[in-house]
Amino acid sequence: MEIYVVQQGDNIYSISDKYGVTVEKIIQDNDLQYPYNLINGQAIVITFPKQSYIVQNGDTLQSIADSYNVSLMQLLRNNPSLSDREYLYQGESLIISYNTTRSITTNGFAYPFLRKETLIKTLPNLTYLSVFNYTTTEKGEMIAYYDESDLIKTLIDYEVIPLLVLTTLSPQGKPDIETAYNILLNAEYQENTINEFINIMKNKGYHGINLILYFLNENNQTLYINFVQRISSRLQQENYLFFITINYDEKKEDDTIIIKEVNYSDLSNFVDQLIFLKFVWGTNYNPPAPISNITYLTALINYVTSKVSPDKIIVGKLILGYDWRLPYIPKESYANSLTINSVLDLAYDVGAVIDFDDESQTPYFYYNELGFAYQVQHIVWFIDARSIETLNKLIEDYALNGSGVWNIMVYNQQLWTIINANFDIIKLI
Repeated sequence: MEIYVVQQGDNIYSISDKYGVTVEKIIQDNDLQYPYNLINGQAIVITFPKQSYIVQNGDTLQSIADSYNVSLMQLLRNNPSLSDREYLYQGESLIISYNTTRSITTNGFAYPFLRKETLIKTLPNLTYLSVFNYTTTEKGEMIAYYDESDLIKTLIDYEVIPLLVLTTLSPQGKPDIETAYNILLNAEYQENTINEFINIMKNKGYHGINLILYFLNENNQTLYINFVQRISSRLQQENYLFFITINYDEKKEDDTIIIKEVNYSDLSNFVDQLIFLKFVWGTNYNPPAPISNITYLTALINYVTSKVSPDKIIVGKLILGYDWRLPYIPKESYANSLTINSVLDLAYDVGAVIDFDDESQTPYFYYNELGFAYQVQHIVWFIDARSIETLNKLIEDYALNGSGVWNIMVYNQQLWTIINANFDIIKLI
């Protein structure tokens, strides 16, 4: 696999000729919205399958899978265009496999109301799906927002393990530290919470929980570890999986990256997996900054792997962008989130040139918004193929268990192209 950054004068045909890959495959692998009007600085993924097959008369997807001793899920994830049609076409080329390096797990996050087409296209790429559908109240009761029964049935059909997300966050991501501490400090409320989610899992068909630790730090870690131990004891009795997602927020002070000295070793003793994911939501009130920073995340993973076995660690990928108006005014300014395709649409519309920040390994661009008799400058930070590949390299270098994805509500072909060109996806059911 190669990542090519579009330069002045490039076009889809020159890139195709350079790599000996068809225009159609480049468009499909990257889901290019404007294939004949590429953006300077845009990252394009070029893949080279290990094995392909030309469909013959009478072939079915199952017969091809059997012939090559691969799973249907592998064929579907390597050929995403098959997800929304029932038939194969004689003469079309299917990708059987890539030159992958190893197998990993993947854990997506989603709300139950995601589009069925997006879900079906994504599921062959997932080991787990963490379903955001419940908020825990201060007394340990759980509020449901949607009926996820059909979603869970579809997950099982596609061999994806459903995990119930346990959190005090609102569906919009609003933190509730008071409720979190009410539960952490009250054994009765903890018991209520545990009984509630176990009943939900039994009734709905979940295979485990994913507990979101949004406020974990050095000062409150004992409270969290005690709660986690209590949950773990019950889940082991009931034979359910237990994941924890930690909202990390590492910072740099005086050129030094500050790592919270949390006892991840103790936490890992009670869970199946630890996911490190920096949650981002629809609106961002923080100053303009990279969506993620590989330098900070590498420092964190270096610390965590000194305490925890790497095969218990998953790192999250954030698939979105933010658009800030400048200058940034504290307590007043905010950024709206954009899908990656929307970011590229915007860059194309305003004629932007995409730059790249080496420290964070994330792209950005500036543009001017025309107002009445004035211009307002904007900066857009987002994630591209280079950012995703850098995170894949972190997984590879530290032999981590796999990758989390926040979130899968909008399908991003480039993400899955990169993951599948590097890794085989583990299916456990």
